[in-house]
Amino acid sequence: MNAVLIALLALPLAGAAVTLAPVFGPDAAAADRRALRLNSVVTGVVLVLTAVLAAGFDHDEPARMQATTDVSWIPAIGVRFHLGVDGISLPLIVLTALLTFLCALYSEKRLPAGAEVPSARAFVGLFLLLEVGMLATFAVLDLLLFFLAFEIVLIPMYFLIARWGSGAKAPAANRFILYTLLGSAVMLLGFLLVGSKAGTFDMQALAAAHGNGLSHTTQVVAGLAIMVGLAVKAPAWPLHSWLPDAHTAAPTVGSVLLAGVLLKMGTYGLVRVLLPVVPDGTATLAPYLGAFAAVGIVYGSLACLALARPGAKGDLKRLIAYSSVGHMGFVLLGIASLTQVGVNGALFANIAHGLITGLLFFVVGALKDRYGTADLDTVAGATGGALYGRAPRIGALLAFAAVASLGLPGLAGFWGELLAMFGAFDPAEGLSRPAFVTYMVMAGLGTLLTAAYLLVVVRRVCMGDPKQPAPVAELADLRPYEAVSWTPLAALTLLAGLWPALLLGLSDPAVKHLLGGG
Repeated sequence: MNAVLIALLALPLAGAAVTLAPVFGPDAAAADRRALRLNSVVTGVVLVLTAVLAAGFDHDEPARMQATTDVSWIPAIGVRFHLGVDGISLPLIVLTALLTFLCALYSEKRLPAGAEVPSARAFVGLFLLLEVGMLATFAVLDLLLFFLAFEIVLIPMYFLIARWGSGAKAPAANRFILYTLLGSAVMLLGFLLVGSKAGTFDMQALAAAHGNGLSHTTQVVAGLAIMVGLAVKAPAWPLHSWLPDAHTAAPTVGSVLLAGVLLKMGTYGLVRVLLPVVPDGTATLAPYLGAFAAVGIVYGSLACLALARPGAKGDLKRLIAYSSVGHMGFVLLGIASLTQVGVNGALFANIAHGLITGLLFFVVGALKDRYGTADLDTVAGATGGALYGRAPRIGALLAFAAVASLGLPGLAGFWGELLAMFGAFDPAEGLSRPAFVTYMVMAGLGTLLTAAYLLVVVRRVCMGDPKQPAPVAELADLRPYEAVSWTPLAALTLLAGLWPALLLGLSDPAVKHLLGGG
């Protein structure tokens, strides 16, 4: 199985390298088609390998690191090429492989408009390089290797926004790269401090030590640096301001991967690195993380309500971006509780958000393609968009994703938020229970506000009189390639909601292992 894990990373890297070679023929149009087909084939094989990895995973011991590879890489500074998966990382690897494959299929039929030829080859090369970085982030077990994987994704995503985006794409891409690079630099300082004091960068060895050998001051300083760097990517309020612009400008597949995977890299790092490596420092910082999470939940919901009201000229992609600030606040609140139930809720909410928000961005991207804009006032018109009457399948999928996002019981969005709030209700020993109960109440208010703005969006876009003049002459309903790309996300949203043990059975023993000392 370790060979399978290595192949997961090597295959898309080789595919990205192939796009640089003159093997697609002199005909530009045919070369673009072949490049896009290569993208679908490579990401499809990666998804199959991921399924093999999941099937070969020992589900009786999800807390044990499996499919491991551990060889010396840079002996001078003790960096090792150390890979492995457990019950925490495996679902995120599967989610990443699934979303990249669905985005590749979607792009084969709906490639975003590029700057110049050869647009498709450059797009595919960057797309596959992005997949390498995302998968590696969830598979590496060395702090410096984690930092390297964390950084690999930045340049491809920058160019996907700057070149294949729309609107104010250059400023949005610049803000994205500046925020994330600065955050990564701060995170690296924390890693170097931990490695220099502990004598190793190996994440398993550091987790097993559980802070032994690191003074309280070292843990607090290193924990703060690591937390700030990861919070930028999460994104936590008030370090979130790069996200709405990036989502608004990004192409559809860029938004799907940005929300579905890149945001999870930050919260995954908090669980994988912060909780077991510097536990005393994390306990000191947890109340502040919980406070920022609670404010972010309410802030994101209020921002969405403001964008959803008539006359606000609110962009639907921007609205979903602000909703991500709120939803990821639940993830951060669960982590801040430092409890087994809260961290499990955070990990569940991570997966649920990737599925639901990925579907939302797909649907809104399709609406933008059809209307030429994602402006809510334009799409809704004067009396409502009447999507139920004009494009009933797209309308049904939008409504399904919206009610899943607001946390309807029976769908994936419910369990993560519930468990995160339950963790805040009874936080770990040493944390202020009145403070965390206050955070829980704010999170509960956030769920009400979330339901309010999502129902407003569904009412304005899906309802109305289809006989009224439409903003566009003809509105095509669900196309075959859209159905293929979106249906798996809707099905998994329902499956995770009805069978939460599918994910919790993997994460719970692994979380207990991490919180108990690696």
